[in-house]
Amino acid sequence: MRPIGIDMFSGAGGLSLGFEQAGFDVRVAVEIDPIHAAVHEFNFPNCAVLARSIVGLTAAEVRVAGGLGNAQVDCVFGGPPCQGFSLIGHRALDDPRNRLVLEFVRIVCELDAKTFVFENVKGLTVGPAQTVLDELVEAFEARGYQVRRPWKVLNAANFGVPQNRERLILMGAKRGARLPDYPLAVTNRADGRRQLPGLPPGPTARDALGDLPDADQFTALLDSDAVKTNAFKNPSRYASEMRCLSNDAWHFGHVREWSPDALTSSARTEHTDISRRRFSETATGEVEPISRFFRLSPAGLSNTLRAGTDAARGAFTSPRPIHYEHARCVTVREMARLHGFPDWFRLHATKWHGGRQIGNAVPPPLARAVGAAVIASLGRKPSHPAGRVALGDPVLLYMEMHHAAAHFGVASPNSRRDRKSGAKKRKQVDIEAERYALKAAHG
Repeated sequence: MRPIGIDMFSGAGGLSLGFEQAGFDVRVAVEIDPIHAAVHEFNFPNCAVLARSIVGLTAAEVRVAGGLGNAQVDCVFGGPPCQGFSLIGHRALDDPRNRLVLEFVRIVCELDAKTFVFENVKGLTVGPAQTVLDELVEAFEARGYQVRRPWKVLNAANFGVPQNRERLILMGAKRGARLPDYPLAVTNRADGRRQLPGLPPGPTARDALGDLPDADQFTALLDSDAVKTNAFKNPSRYASEMRCLSNDAWHFGHVREWSPDALTSSARTEHTDISRRRFSETATGEVEPISRFFRLSPAGLSNTLRAGTDAARGAFTSPRPIHYEHARCVTVREMARLHGFPDWFRLHATKWHGGRQIGNAVPPPLARAVGAAVIASLGRKPSHPAGRVALGDPVLLYMEMHHAAAHFGVASPNSRRDRKSGAKKRKQVDIEAERYALKAAHG
């Protein structure tokens, strides 16, 4: 039996995918944003998704949702939003803005999980923000858990990802159990910085994107995010894994039924001629001076892909990098490639939501390395699951916020941006659903 994992603050599922590929069965995911929860449900149809806050969530509710009964929970993992501020003379975790950190501690303990993994931004390890981290360790230790120290910040670029992305990883286990060790780097950074002796170079931006057809070739992608094509080029080793062209590419994850001849999550961006000229005149590896967008270097790494803000905080879209070959910003699929998401994994159809889902996610190859370290500490040997898994209903990828909220039976968050960005996609829902149904019917 595969070890059981629970994903808190799951987003679209970067940690879920990495832990599944490491050998976990992720049975429950908790995500307050209905749009993200819907995408998680599409990609992980055998995982129960709770579209709600962790605040007030009980261990019993988690167990019922996942059909766990009294089964041992092997790992709870997640990255709660954290302000990272400490008021002078006050404990940081007493600040209401940091409440979710203590809620994470509570649910780990109530589930009596053997281990936990807490991930967050690197900034939590420096300056006044470190107070939150110190108090988090104290909170776990006070409730019977031990924490691996010193904690570490891991860079996804050292785990086979063509992106410079650093994340704090904090790991712990019940007192008396074996603590997980931090995974060792497996690749050097493709940009040549901070090289580690004896490791091969990691994938580059060209390795990640070079085989993908140019989205601007397809007029259909002005109104949709998916198109069927045979225009894929010869893939690099990294791209071959993203396209799941070998059995090893699935690692210890569940094999999905999908359509490799579809270019998905690739809605086009209509740049002005002026913007395209500025982009084309920007040297690779440099920043375009007006937009401040970074232009990818084909032989280097992507800059850190960020999420921007949600509608409640102004719906700010974080800038996407400029493609190294084409005078345009990268598509959501190209962002996914730079993040380590395989091509079967779908994001929300809109660029705004899809980009946020990637920017908020832990790169799956990094998550997989952490998950493998946890499995080793549990004394378990990872196993390949039997059978294939059909992906969820494609309608989940096109839902506007109020549709997603209704799907999960929760109140709809206020989202003016959602109404603007999602309205023109509604007609495409039936078309996309029909396309997938036809493909499934005819193999």
